[in-house]
Amino acid sequence: MSGDAGEAFGGLRPPRIGAGLPAVDLVAGRPLLFVMAAPEEYGPALRARITPLMTGIGPVEAAVAVTAALTRLEAAAALPLAVVSLGSAGSRHLEQGGVYQARSVSYRDMDVSALGFPRGLTPGLDLPAELALAPHVPGLPLARLSSGAAIVSGGDYDAIDADMVDMETHAVCRACLGFGLPLIGLRGISDGAEPLSGFMDWTRYLAEIDLRLAAAVDLLSEAVAEGLLG
Repeated sequence: MSGDAGEAFGGLRPPRIGAGLPAVDLVAGRPLLFVMAAPEEYGPALRARITPLMTGIGPVEAAVAVTAALTRLEAAAALPLAVVSLGSAGSRHLEQGGVYQARSVSYRDMDVSALGFPRGLTPGLDLPAELALAPHVPGLPLARLSSGAAIVSGGDYDAIDADMVDMETHAVCRACLGFGLPLIGLRGISDGAEPLSGFMDWTRYLAEIDLRLAAAVDLLSEAVAEGLLG
């Protein structure tokens, strides 16, 4: 990791499992838990609207942080109506800087094909390899999402059957399933049209994505006010 990247991520300290209750935002009067991975993705437009749980980078950190947060909220009888996972994603063909809602999410790291299982399917779970996400926010384009622990760049996209890639949404989804909560996934496309060559290739569109994710949160608020979550 370059010095710039190390310094940027060095300020992120995921919450301790034993810490207090995470912030739950009221959106049109309904409690929602927003989840993000990195402070670089949390710009001024989003700061004016939400107070997300910051999990740290990758599926392990996301699974630990979100499961711990939901466990504490459940113990306090304060579970949200839904969880919203938002941040950046990569895509080779979607609009760079554009924001999309995940219609489904898969786990690209799971591969037990050597034992006869289809790639992406987790043995022992009664779940498909691709998990459908709902509800959908009117006005936001939908795309299929793939999560995994590795950054995807260049020719790596050839092996991925999805429109966009991130590192956390599948883990957040699995935590939500354990608590019977719906997950809304919102992702801004930060990279992918060209191979990545450094940290700045990821951050180039983050200011624009912050504005567009904030607009998506506004659409979400309108939809919630109109009964999206019942």
